[in-house]
Amino acid sequence: EVQLQASGGGMVQAGGSLRLSCVASGLSFDDYSIGWFRQAPGKEREVISCFSKRDGTTYYVDSVKGRFTISSDNAKNTVYLQMNSLKPEDTAEYYCTADRLLAGVAPWCYGIEHWGKGTQVTVSS
Repeated sequence: EVQLQASGGGMVQAGGSLRLSCVASGLSFDDYSIGWFRQAPGKEREVISCFSKRDGTTYYVDSVKGRFTISSDNAKNTVYLQMNSLKPEDTAEYYCTADRLLAGVAPWCYGIEHWGKGTQVTVSS
């Protein structure tokens, strides 16, 4: 059974940093793309970062480029999202996801298969 557990959220002032962690069990990073989504009150859920170990690719939505970094520790089966220079508009519930990679298909984080519980990030101005 695939399980994802996100943690590391909290309250910070604008300009501060947080590191989110997503511990995955029941899957291999070789077989899944791992994504970070967020949802702010009144807004649609959006994918902000996506990682594929198989393809060596990462993706960032424009609004977080240069500020957020996704990384993984295969030994710990954990994916991290380092968030720097946080802004009030980054306030949201953050989720990690896992979608099985398909042979011959470019990796993407569709957010269809597996979701972990969210972790709240609140950035004050």
